[in-house]
Amino acid sequence: MGGMLERDVEGDMFGRPIRDDDFATIRAAGFDTVRLPVKYSVHTATTSPYAVDPALMARVRQVVDAAVAADLNIIIDLHHYVDVQQSPAAERERFVAIWRQIAEAHRNDGPKLWFELLNEPGYEFWNKASTWDIFTPAIREIRRTNPTRPIIVAGNYGSSVQSLATFDIAMDDPNLIPTFHFYDPKEFTHQGAGWTTINYPMGRPLQDSDRTSIDLAVSRVKDYMNRTGRVPFLGEYGAYDIDGVNVADRVKYYGMVSSAFASIGVQSCAWSFTNGFSLYTKTGWVPGMLDAVQTTTTLMPS
Repeated sequence: MGGMLERDVEGDMFGRPIRDDDFATIRAAGFDTVRLPVKYSVHTATTSPYAVDPALMARVRQVVDAAVAADLNIIIDLHHYVDVQQSPAAERERFVAIWRQIAEAHRNDGPKLWFELLNEPGYEFWNKASTWDIFTPAIREIRRTNPTRPIIVAGNYGSSVQSLATFDIAMDDPNLIPTFHFYDPKEFTHQGAGWTTINYPMGRPLQDSDRTSIDLAVSRVKDYMNRTGRVPFLGEYGAYDIDGVNVADRVKYYGMVSSAFASIGVQSCAWSFTNGFSLYTKTGWVPGMLDAVQTTTTLMPS
């Protein structure tokens, strides 16, 4: 559900606000799980006790209830928390306080709800100790009210597949789930994107050689699984939907990634429902897309 609650104002970038009937549409298409990115930080006080705006908490509650009512699993993802990315030590208390409030609000929710601690810890988190310096107290706070709820945790380097080479879960908790994201090659997936630090020019078709990037990523994930005994979750993959990009190429890319990771038992969420990486538009599902992602498996039991 990207481009919606992850914005300062819901749906103000690529998409639109979430509608309750979106979840019936998603479930009817065969999906079992939605990931809900939420920009809590912009709606949270900057002084102790760091209260989250009750209006946002109520909106997230409404969305979670609508998804569960449609028989979908849902992941609450703490997204676009810029300050904690830049100054993790200074933001630790606020980060923990946000999760205290989320956990308390959802303490009585059923097993269809999971948490995701922080989207794409960035380059400021190269020092793994600083990552766990803020992750550990937040997880402990969550465990006070949600002792067994699964929590998705990401490695450094923006959750890239390369991060798995050095990512280790530093707590003895069987319900911590490692995650990574995949958008390679960005020359294809991010062409025309105006927000990236590198300008990826338009006109780059999907190439047969792009499968090499996918095969390399699969190999890296298998190495991680062999090293740790854990199966990570592919939390995002996709290709930017912009005029000038061949729709058939986008559909083919989603299918290549979905099937490649499913072949080794890695479950995934495609980015995204209806926004700049659209699977669904005003006229319905992108033609061929549902068949392309049919190998995308669900993270949680329905």
